This record gives sequence, C-alpha cells and structure tokens, in this order.
Amino acid sequence: MAAADSASATLRRRDLCSRGIRLAGKMRSDVVDLLDTYVERQGLDASASVAAVEGVPVAAVERWDEQTGTQRLLENLAAYRAFRALLAQMLEEQQEQLGEADATLGRALAAVLLQVSAFTYHLEELLRLENRGPPGEEAAVPPMPPPLSLFERKLRGLGVLRELAQWAVRSARDLRQLTKPGPGSGVAPSPAESP
Repeated sequence: MAAADSASATLRRRDLCSRGIRLAGKMRSDVVDLLDTYVERQGLDASASVAAVEGVPVAAVERWDEQTGTQRLLENLAAYRAFRALLAQMLEEQQEQLGEADATLGRALAAVLLQVSAFTYHLEELLRLENRGPPGEEAAVPPMPPPLSLFERKLRGLGVLRELAQWAVRSARDLRQLTKPGPGSGVAPSPAESP
C-alpha cells in the first residue's frame, strides 16, 4: 500500500511539474511580449541598463546544482510572491499615471499578474505534496520603496519585468530538475529505479 501511495505521489508530482513547466513557458512568453509593450508605452530604450531593484528577487543563484528540491520550491515561491506584490503595485501606478488611456498595457500587466498568482498557487501545491506546507505570506511582502520619480518608477518596472522573465526560465529549469530522480531533485528513485 505504501508503494502505491509513493507511486501515486510521484506521478502527481511529475504531473504538477509538467504543468508548471508549461505555465512558466507561457508566462515567459507573455512577459517578453509585455516587456516590448512596456518599453514602447513608457517611452524607454529597450537596451536601458537597470541597476538591481530593491525587493526584486534575483534569479541567478550560485551552486544551483547543489540545491535540494525543497530549496528550489521555497526560493521560487518567495520570488513569485514578491513579484505578485510588485506587479500589483506596478498595475496600480500605471492606472494612476495613465488611467484608461492605455488599457492595453493595463490588461497585459493584469494578465501577467494573474499568471504569477496561478504559478504561486502551483508552487504551494508542490510544497504540500512534499509534506511541507508553504511558509506564511507575511515574509514574502517586499519592502515599500521610497518615493520614486516617474522615470525611476518606469525603470523599476522595467527591472521587475526583466527579472520576472529570468525567473520564468529558472522556474522551468528547477521544475525539470525536480522530475529527475536522484540527489538534488528531492525525488527518491522508485524501487524499480534503485540498484
């Protein structure tokens, strides 16, 4: 019976990871499209250099291959919770700045925010499957940035979207790693795969 439960959990995990990989791919595609629209509508140069933005989690990680599956999920969850708050703030600022004058940008931001929320929920489900509930929300809220000029807010938004695109790539990579049996995946090999 325990073997059947284990096999069922493994299949459920692989299914969740596969769906998560597809969600991350779709999200990245939509974020890249949003980046193009954002740069155009905000009057920015696509090659503008943006310094690290406070509250924006960085996708790059040292020793990625040494992380456990749970570490990967927890880092992804913290990042997407932060992105959810940052995108909501961007959407609010965009609506205040442009009102209904630029509904296209507002709809695109809202659509990506919805995808980030869905992906966050997806990661929470994977953590529950690991018999580890997701950490509370309060730790995930990024600090409120100091008052920024309009141009600084535009650059911050550009930085948020660029980093979100990188996270979508990392998330797909992390979820692919989770589907592999062995060390660093968080998945124990099934009895048929054991030596």
